[in-house]
Amino acid sequence: MELDAQQSVVLFYGFWQMVVCLFAFIALFGIWYHIGRKQNDVGQVWLALSVLCWSVSGALDVVFVLNLNEIGDYAVYSSGSRSILSLMNSLFILLALPWFRYIPSLLQPVIKSKYWILIVGLPFVFSLLPTLSKIITKNQEALINELDVYYSILTLIVLGWVLWESFIKRRLSILAILSVSCIVFIFAAQIFKLSDNALYQLMFSAIFKTNLIMIFFALALSWVKDLTDKIIANPLQVKLSMSIKKLANGKFTHLVSFNGLFEENKEIAISPSHYQLLKKFVDKRKSNQGGWLEIKPKNAQKIQDYEIKDYNEIKRLIHAILDGYFGKSSWTKEQHEMPLKSILLEKSTEKERMIRLSLPPENLTIK
Repeated sequence: MELDAQQSVVLFYGFWQMVVCLFAFIALFGIWYHIGRKQNDVGQVWLALSVLCWSVSGALDVVFVLNLNEIGDYAVYSSGSRSILSLMNSLFILLALPWFRYIPSLLQPVIKSKYWILIVGLPFVFSLLPTLSKIITKNQEALINELDVYYSILTLIVLGWVLWESFIKRRLSILAILSVSCIVFIFAAQIFKLSDNALYQLMFSAIFKTNLIMIFFALALSWVKDLTDKIIANPLQVKLSMSIKKLANGKFTHLVSFNGLFEENKEIAISPSHYQLLKKFVDKRKSNQGGWLEIKPKNAQKIQDYEIKDYNEIKRLIHAILDGYFGKSSWTKEQHEMPLKSILLEKSTEKERMIRLSLPPENLTIK
């Protein structure tokens, strides 16, 4: 069977899409199998399935071109199958979003709600049924891919927002910019699908699918980095240094640094009140009084000068340290706050409401 130039391009594109996307599917599924499965996280599975839809689409292109003479209404079946698989690709991406660790606060109530599957599933069904109907009736004049374009645009808006949040919160600004650039390019490619130029459609499709697959892998690696970026340290090896420096404008900045606690050893600025509270812990720990500070009990009747007014003072201090190192809202309670608190502070087993620094006195320095 002799193929014209356009059919040859479609055949080449089909083989490329089938093999490359199948490889990407297996790789993404492998990341989930080795890591995500242990975390009970199926987000990677949905992303892998979305890429598999592209592989199946490429395989169908190959089958249709190689059996061109035997398949009647080639244009309807080819366009229809691509539309259906594009809808499934968008659905799987949307189903993966609730498993993202960082979701924009505006979208979180919707994406994390128990009705999310209905929110994304009903538009999918409404788009799928007319597409199936057009294939069955073999209506070549209808724009089969219109519905999947609209559904894809909805997916792109939500995905782009979540990807930006995920990379920014992980302090990966270059990847955040690349992900948004990729989403903008895909948006242009989706609009171009409504045109009649098949060759340019394939070119745009090949480019954005390659870029989005790379973004998915970058996301997977950042997720793995996030899992390993836990605060794990031995209190005996952590060193705390505190200092007050005068700035050029005459104001003072209160600085603390922890050597051996975080991946990067840097000075962070905290408020004077947080600095004074931490200094209380250090002074007491360096004294010969055991280092214990007493937290004021609730509804205390007698008048007494307690070193710590309530537990929230300690909580705000921990939050200030984490904000200084990771940035506001770029850390989690389970992965950062609780480990940091357990490393820095210890409670007395003999007396209630007594707490002190876990670090040894020789590791504490006030300049």
